[in-house]
Amino acid sequence: MSFLMNRRRILQAGSSTILAGAMNSLAPGVRAASTDELRVVVNGGDVAKALIEAYVKPFQAETGITVTPITDQVSSAQLELMVKTKSVTADIVLLPNGATISAEEKGLLEPIDYSTFKKDDLDGLLDFAKHPYGVGQLIYSYVMVCNTEKYPAGKPRPSSWADFWDVKKFAGVRSLVTGRNGGEGPWEEALLADGVSPDKIYPMDIDRIFASLDKIKPHIRKWWTVGSEIQQIMTDKAADLMQSYDGRASVVVSRGGAMEINWNQSKVQWDNWAIPKGSRNVQSAQRFIEFAARADRQAAFSQIYPEGPTNRNAFKLLSEPVARKLPSHPDYMASSVVVDGRWYARRGADGKTNADRLRERWNEWILG
Repeated sequence: MSFLMNRRRILQAGSSTILAGAMNSLAPGVRAASTDELRVVVNGGDVAKALIEAYVKPFQAETGITVTPITDQVSSAQLELMVKTKSVTADIVLLPNGATISAEEKGLLEPIDYSTFKKDDLDGLLDFAKHPYGVGQLIYSYVMVCNTEKYPAGKPRPSSWADFWDVKKFAGVRSLVTGRNGGEGPWEEALLADGVSPDKIYPMDIDRIFASLDKIKPHIRKWWTVGSEIQQIMTDKAADLMQSYDGRASVVVSRGGAMEINWNQSKVQWDNWAIPKGSRNVQSAQRFIEFAARADRQAAFSQIYPEGPTNRNAFKLLSEPVARKLPSHPDYMASSVVVDGRWYARRGADGKTNADRLRERWNEWILG
């Protein structure tokens, strides 16, 4: 299911070979890591560079533990294969929240030892970032973006999803993320547009979602599928009002694009650090995850890579201009919707998850 592993990162299109010593293979059957080496998956491109600078190098310096960064991604299927074949080749993996929930249910992860965390850092972590089997590493969000030439300063601009749906008051070309994968789609936005308050989104009413989407469907020029696509739409000014990943929008704005991010009613997702069951370095892995949850480390990461800390205390260490660019800024979180991965993963009597139902309904609806 797509909500379990759907990489949607900004700036990750670079060659992993730029990281000296990085190891890119996670093939099953390889001998498990020795106990004097901690192998940490850091994904790729610029996010990998930021993770290494903010976490890997300082952790090695503080503890003397050798850390080998693996510039790759681990899918849910790959994680399951590693654990079940007892060929665990990574001690720490980065998993989207949905994948963490799935792996927990399948018994693929070691529990997190929160007793080792400093009280300030534990208290500072957002509640949803303290999963029993994973610790939130970074937060990203889906946001509304408007073309400032179409909606100039001094004149009304859309500020809510109800405004996005209001094609009379705010005329213009629109773009939304596709719902073809089920776990990702304009579901929460459709309910917000229909008057549901952010704290009443879940459990989601699927019939109400599609009744709301019926109203906006004729006005959507493009249902985009990947981050690079929406970034290109913004760069080409092919839409006036759109939904985007915050990182993609930030890139366009930083390059001088005539775009403005509206953080109100943004939709929050996050990735977790997790330890595969069968790791031979569980104790060192626990130490690394505790280290990465510290406010100073997360602040250092966010200064390199523009995604949000999960430790609220990190904002005390960030300048206001930097903090305002991050999706987990307290002001933005106050009006955000935090994605409920467990609702998406919940199965009915027929064995289908809610994500499955959304995908099937979308595939019928989009052709209608």
